[in-house]
Amino acid sequence: MREEEKKTNSVKKPSLQRLFRKRWVFPAIYLTCAAIIVAGALWFQNKHDGKTGKDEYEYSQSGTSQHNEPAVPVNEAVEKFTMPVLDANSVEIKTPFYDDNASKEEQEAALVFYDNTYYPNHGIDIIRKDGKTFDVTASLSGTVTKAEKDPILGNVVEIDHENGVVTVYQSLADMKVKAGDTVEQGQVIGKAGQSQFNQEAGIHAHFEIRKDGKPVNPIDYIDKPLTALTEQKAGNDNATEQNNTTPTDEQSELNDQPSSDEQTPSDEEAPATDQGTTTPSEEKQDDASSSKMPDASIGMARA
Repeated sequence: MREEEKKTNSVKKPSLQRLFRKRWVFPAIYLTCAAIIVAGALWFQNKHDGKTGKDEYEYSQSGTSQHNEPAVPVNEAVEKFTMPVLDANSVEIKTPFYDDNASKEEQEAALVFYDNTYYPNHGIDIIRKDGKTFDVTASLSGTVTKAEKDPILGNVVEIDHENGVVTVYQSLADMKVKAGDTVEQGQVIGKAGQSQFNQEAGIHAHFEIRKDGKPVNPIDYIDKPLTALTEQKAGNDNATEQNNTTPTDEQSELNDQPSSDEQTPSDEEAPATDQGTTTPSEEKQDDASSSKMPDASIGMARA
């Protein structure tokens, strides 16, 4: 019996040794182990990713239910000021905007003569190149706050765009909107016509942009968003406040102290007389001129 077991063991050992001596055995074992490790890593990663995605989904759902914030489209187009016409290539500017910083020639070209008085143009007067009438459109979306006929300025439409910005359309032959209407950019609000105020322009449309009641040059803001006007206006106001700051108490005390060189009363009073006084005739002329103004929003420059 023992002899048979010895023979069996002797047969098994050489066969196992011969197996490990073959070249393909160890590579096969190595590849098998590597496959098991990779499969385990992928299984663990997929399980972890699935759990994370579920947690994020649950968090987003709970966050939405708590805040109820409306979705905001990322690619929403921002409106920009446009010329108040359907075809900008078919029109031209007859009377430009009166700019205080412009040259004398440019200021003269921006004056409107009415009732023997020259008025600075607070907008631009647009005409068609062939002299015909044309459709006048909303330069920017907004709400109509005024739509009425004026005996001097023609039909007048005003559109509010919030943040103190208003666009004004005058010298319209007719009106296709009324106060309270909500208009979209490019919507036709009337047709160009004539007015008593600027008869020299013929058939035209008067267009203004106002910020907090003050007119600005429309050409400076064409193809620019509303924020270009509101942010620039805010910056200018801040700069004005800084420039108008009063001196400190120490500076005021120094200014109140008399100088070593005493001045005569005549020397002190002469500059004030030259700068601060106006003759009664000039005041009467100003009163008479202001009474001729057709609209409170239009400035005046004498001939």
